[in-house]
Amino acid sequence: MRTLVVTGTGTGVGKTVVTAAIAALAQSVTVVKPAQTGVATGEPGDVQEVARRAGAHVRTVELVRYPDALAPEAAARRAGMPTLTCDDVVAAVRACRTDLVVVEGAGGLLVRFSPAGLTLADMARALEAPVLVVTSAGLGTLNTTALTLEVLAARGALCLGLVIGCWPSAPDLASRSNVSDLRAMAPLLGVVPEGAQGHPRDWLGPELGGTFDADLFAARW
Repeated sequence: MRTLVVTGTGTGVGKTVVTAAIAALAQSVTVVKPAQTGVATGEPGDVQEVARRAGAHVRTVELVRYPDALAPEAAARRAGMPTLTCDDVVAAVRACRTDLVVVEGAGGLLVRFSPAGLTLADMARALEAPVLVVTSAGLGTLNTTALTLEVLAARGALCLGLVIGCWPSAPDLASRSNVSDLRAMAPLLGVVPEGAQGHPRDWLGPELGGTFDADLFAARW
């Protein structure tokens, strides 16, 4: 069983769309969401969105759900609900019986899941799983991406590469310039077009089951 952890440089950069794209290209896959926040009981969360986008073959697991749209530890505290331990996450992943398990985080890499300071970086290290970082295209992305990669290295977790979660249909100067700088930080393994137009195989590189070519993409800009 192969395990991949998906994080982002912040909230709203496209983690769920990228997770769904990876799942859509896999034949045997489970998507695990350790903590879902900001969604009431009975409402669809991120794993339901992944299944909707990726197809009925995708198995999904959501470990805990908190109603407030906050970081998991803060949301659990407000709701008076228990928080996760790293052992909870490892056990849930180990129980999966598919060839690929994709673990989707909440917010950015250092968002807290428990009062003890559990983060997605800790989970990745415990799972011995590489981390895919979903980032944005425009102004500010170089700083947030560099910080995320620096923390991954400091926490002893391996970065598999980067995916730009939303490439604008009319990229500005910053977005175009950032392509080469992002590639200098880590392998660029995919780019999702604005509106997620097209097929996931065109968005993701061979490492993730697709046909995206970073060299050809970069040459355009």
